[in-house]
Amino acid sequence: MADPRLNKLAKLLVNYSTKVKKGDFVFVMCEDVASPWMAEIVKEAVKAGGHVETILTCQEVQEEKLKNATDEQLLEENIILKYALEKADVWLTAWGTKNTRANSNIDSKKIQLQSKGATSWRSVYSSRTGDGSLRWCGTQFPTYADAQEASMSLSEYEDFVYGAGLLDSDDPIAEWEKISAQQERWVKYLNTKKQLHIISEGTDIKVNIEGRKWINCDGRVNFPDGEIFTSPVDTGTDGYITFSFPGIYMGKEIEGIKLYVENGIVVKADAKKGEDLLHALLNTDEGAKKFGEVAIGTNYGIQKFTRNMLFDEKIGGTVHMAIGDSMPEAGGINKSAIHWDMLCDMRNGGRIYADGELFYEDGKFIESVLK
Repeated sequence: MADPRLNKLAKLLVNYSTKVKKGDFVFVMCEDVASPWMAEIVKEAVKAGGHVETILTCQEVQEEKLKNATDEQLLEENIILKYALEKADVWLTAWGTKNTRANSNIDSKKIQLQSKGATSWRSVYSSRTGDGSLRWCGTQFPTYADAQEASMSLSEYEDFVYGAGLLDSDDPIAEWEKISAQQERWVKYLNTKKQLHIISEGTDIKVNIEGRKWINCDGRVNFPDGEIFTSPVDTGTDGYITFSFPGIYMGKEIEGIKLYVENGIVVKADAKKGEDLLHALLNTDEGAKKFGEVAIGTNYGIQKFTRNMLFDEKIGGTVHMAIGDSMPEAGGINKSAIHWDMLCDMRNGGRIYADGELFYEDGKFIESVLK
């Protein structure tokens, strides 16, 4: 018997997050292990009047490609994905895999080349989500592998995933509408500011946000949600930042990341583990050495690091920054084949100033600032 929360999730993604309507071309994509999620999504999207097309991917096939493909083959664009994103009105994706460590022994250069090969479809996605012509939402389907990665049983992980999305409530959509209103107050505040100054252990970095738009992440772009973000001015970040938790890229783990930044460009990068992959990613292309995102996590229902950035970047009391591709909807202009989020804990003495005003301390917004 299917978990009833899975159907609640499908209804929320179709009717709230992407607002599928009659005649929409709805593109649905996930790994084969997440096919129960796809079935629920297709059912709800068809009921809403959408024309639905699907792609199921396979981890074993992807592994063989990475292991055996030449450099030239890895750089080839994904024609099917690019075409689908050019035509779709809605793109719904689910993460969930059989083996989170399948790429652990893959050469870092191959991962870098595959990222470069994604440039063509990534540029279509970035442009169309930026101008609003493509409504996208990604979510998590609970699997044994992802549960194991989070050090939970499958039932515990299901409770975690669905609980983070408030799917145990009678009306999840109403709950997310409340969150939207709460976060919008801070979006409006930050939209009037020119610079952030982020200070925490091993971190002292200034980020130029002048003229950029803050985005209220309230379950309409990925789910579960709970963050506010913008894209920094690409030449306006200076200082250094230490990421408190491991950075995960395609299942490979990089620990103890510290980046030094001048005029928006990463000029030095250290890591205690996985430094070769860190440098490979930073050298993916010209835009990979710049920041595409700065964000504040606001989901205080998520407190445990699970090695899954969909959840980890939302942890209430953290900030994250992403190297690479920026968000046009926020005013970002940096382009890259990658967009990689890394997480900094602010709950023990962290502070954020906006134009010199302290508005965030010890992992929480200072409500009196808005009064």
